[in-house]
Amino acid sequence: MFQIEDLTFTYENGTKALDGVSLHIRRGEWFAVLGANGSGKSTLARHLNGLLLPAAGRVLVGGREVRDYADIRELRRLVGLVFQNPDNQIVGNSVEEDVAFGLENLGVPRDEMRRRIDAALRQVGLAGLEQADPATLSGGQKQRLAIAGALAMQPQALILDEATAMLDPAGAAEVLRLLGELHREGLTIVMITHNMSEVCAADRAAVLSGGRLAFCGTPQEVFAAGEMLAECHLELPPAAALGAMLGVSGCMDPAALVDRLQAEVTA
Repeated sequence: MFQIEDLTFTYENGTKALDGVSLHIRRGEWFAVLGANGSGKSTLARHLNGLLLPAAGRVLVGGREVRDYADIRELRRLVGLVFQNPDNQIVGNSVEEDVAFGLENLGVPRDEMRRRIDAALRQVGLAGLEQADPATLSGGQKQRLAIAGALAMQPQALILDEATAMLDPAGAAEVLRLLGELHREGLTIVMITHNMSEVCAADRAAVLSGGRLAFCGTPQEVFAAGEMLAECHLELPPAAALGAMLGVSGCMDPAALVDRLQAEVTA
C-alpha cells in the first residue's frame, strides 16, 4: 500500500525531521509508528497523503509516487488522515453536515452523499445523531465523527496521528474498538502513537528516533527489544514489562503476555 524509500525531510527552520527512512506498509495491514516527541512520526504521517512532500527520497501510494498525483484531492480521498485534536477537523454545524463536507468538495451527487453519510455514521456508532451539534459530543464521539468524515470518502487507508492522545480511557477504547472493526473489514490502518499499549493491536510496528528508523517488527519483537526502546525513550506497558521481568527469570515467556494484550485491545 505504502512504499517509503530513503525519505528525508527538513523544515524551513532547519530541523531535519526525517533522515533516510525506508518502510513498506502492506495493504490491509495495521501498522503502528512509534516514537518519542520529536522523533519524526507525525512528519511521516503527513507524507502519506501529500500534506508534505519529500525533500529527498520518495513515497509511493498503491505503486504511484505521491508527486505524480495531478489532483491531490484524489490522493487524500484514498488516504484519510485523522489528527490528534478532533476539534481541528470538525467544520460542520451538525454531525451530518460535517461528514458531508468532503463529499461536497468532491461533487458527489446528493443521493450518493446521503447513502455514504448514513453508512459512515452507522460504521462509527453515531447513527441517530445526524442533527446533533458536534460541540455537544464527547471526546470519543468527536474522534469517531472525524473518522466518519474520512470513511465517507471511501478510502483505502486510514492514518491516525496520535488520535487517542487527548481522550480519556473510555474514549480511547471506543476509537480502538472501531479501528479493530475497520481493520477486520480490510481497511489499511496506520497508527502514529507514543502509547506502547496501542501497539499490541498492530500487525507490525516501526520505531523512529531522531528522524531515523530504529527498528521494525511485530509487537512481540518490538517489546522484546527493551534496550533499543530505552535508547528511544520509550517504555514497555506495565503488563509487558512484568512479563519481560518474569521471562528473564525463566518464569514466563514475555511474548505470551503480548499476545494476551493484543487480544484484549482488539476484542
